[in-house]
Amino acid sequence: MLRFRSLGSGSTGNAALVEATTSAGRTTRLLVDCGFGIRQLDRRLAQAGLAASDLDAVFITHEHGDHIGCAHALSLRDRIPVWMSEGTWLATGGRDYEGRLHLARDDAEFTVGDLCLQPFTVPHDAREPLQLRCTDGNRTLGVLTDLGHATSHVLARLRGAHALLLEFNHDSDLLAGSAYPAFLKHRVGGNYGHLSNTAAADIARAVLHDGLRHVVAAHLSEQNNRPEIVRRLMADALGGDEAEMLTATAAEGSPWLDV
Repeated sequence: MLRFRSLGSGSTGNAALVEATTSAGRTTRLLVDCGFGIRQLDRRLAQAGLAASDLDAVFITHEHGDHIGCAHALSLRDRIPVWMSEGTWLATGGRDYEGRLHLARDDAEFTVGDLCLQPFTVPHDAREPLQLRCTDGNRTLGVLTDLGHATSHVLARLRGAHALLLEFNHDSDLLAGSAYPAFLKHRVGGNYGHLSNTAAADIARAVLHDGLRHVVAAHLSEQNNRPEIVRRLMADALGGDEAEMLTATAAEGSPWLDV
């Protein structure tokens, strides 16, 4: 069985749990990003019924603080292996992980316990950003946050997924009318920034298939977005009731969802 849960998603911090459990009862747990302080991460893990010692590995998508957070301290404190791209590692100063650092790269699959993981590159203003396709061999989850637009490569890695954790960062009109300075508006709304709601909805529509069970909207801007706007666009793209559309919040993330 494959399931996932956001521990929190937004500009103040991002982290998600992916868990695979075999028929024999063996469980593998992966933390995708840990963009919080270590005490805050511990608290959020506890709310999910877990402790850091329950994690088998951490995967870091890129070096921005709301994603890498306490990765180094967590790895050293709890002796947890960490995967990230070489570019991400270098962008954070090439720190010593005491032998527990593993370098990931585009389309190079690797396994953690009973999870098979396929990183894929995305257009974002980081040194070597990667997002992730996760499978237990039966069901597949696609994680896609922090990118300015979807390339054909990105869409190919999401097709066939049974669940998505998908960035719906901003409403373009709200961003344009916001108090953000011009350079920041350009950065957020540019090809290497963050997905607008309409761009995210287009991605969901492009990869929609009968087996797609869950789409969770993530990384919503508190200043330049509204959950009700996101849910309306999701319902239109996926065909469903707005009230049933799921959004991960900055404070609480999302509940556990079976893939």
